[in-house]
Amino acid sequence: MAQPANTFSTYDSVGIREDLSNIIYNIDPTATPLYSKSAKTKARNTVFEWMTQALRNATVNANVEGDATTAQAVIPTVRLQGRTQIFKNAITISGTDNAAAIDNAGRQREMAYQSLLEATAQKLDIELALFANTPNNAGSNTVARTLGGIPSWLVTNVSFNAADGGANPVGDGTNARTDASSTRAFTQALFDTVMQDSWTSGAKLDTCYLSPTNMTSALAFEGNNNQRSNVQAGDEKVIKSLAVYVTPWGTIEFMPSRMVRASDVILVQSDMWCCPILRATSNTELAKNGDNETRQIITELGFESKNQAASGAVYDVA
Repeated sequence: MAQPANTFSTYDSVGIREDLSNIIYNIDPTATPLYSKSAKTKARNTVFEWMTQALRNATVNANVEGDATTAQAVIPTVRLQGRTQIFKNAITISGTDNAAAIDNAGRQREMAYQSLLEATAQKLDIELALFANTPNNAGSNTVARTLGGIPSWLVTNVSFNAADGGANPVGDGTNARTDASSTRAFTQALFDTVMQDSWTSGAKLDTCYLSPTNMTSALAFEGNNNQRSNVQAGDEKVIKSLAVYVTPWGTIEFMPSRMVRASDVILVQSDMWCCPILRATSNTELAKNGDNETRQIITELGFESKNQAASGAVYDVA
């Protein structure tokens, strides 16, 4: 039916206040599982060092009664070093926009809100750096220091496409690995081989980081010795989950990550990685240069591989 003549409706009104929700819905990805799981230690310089130790191989240890004793060859420790990387961002807000009199929707002060957003985004930058195929770099007055990401460390329990140029780094974080010119499918056989190699090396793998595409491939893994969590149902909902993957070589949790490289599947023993922090995240006001306020969000930290043989990876996957 049509409106009666001269009906005044909301379409005619110009004084209605907009219905703006006072809640801001942030859909940006904020999960940083690798950074969150890595222990946080104290760095005392831009260069930090640690040592690793390998055991000799087991031998048949049977000796003649009364014979002379020969000393066992000693395996020396390996001295490694890492570099801290500076993560820095700044926000500038006009004096008017940051004034207490401004009635902002969803937050009280614009600067406080934007600082919180930037600190959250900076954690994503850190997570990306930990997964990056970037080596430790000492930097200079004109070149930024960089921390060594996981691919620059792993050499023992890895699978890669050597036929098309894939190659390991040195393994001390000083150079990047070489990616193959082509990729291959991520298969259960490749994954299980790395699990077996890692177990043989003495690793106790607990978490596997992989891209959403490779996570979908992992969902198809099957076999009597390889079991996943069951599909759960309840309240007319079906929840498909892959919490853990059980193999003869250990139980590992699959963790999809938005920050891991799409061609990498990273398997780690979490307690063998840590982040030495030189400067914890801080929010500092910078000098004024006009009718505005500028604040700087800064974090400085490195990444330490306590023993690269305690982790593994499948590289060069599609």
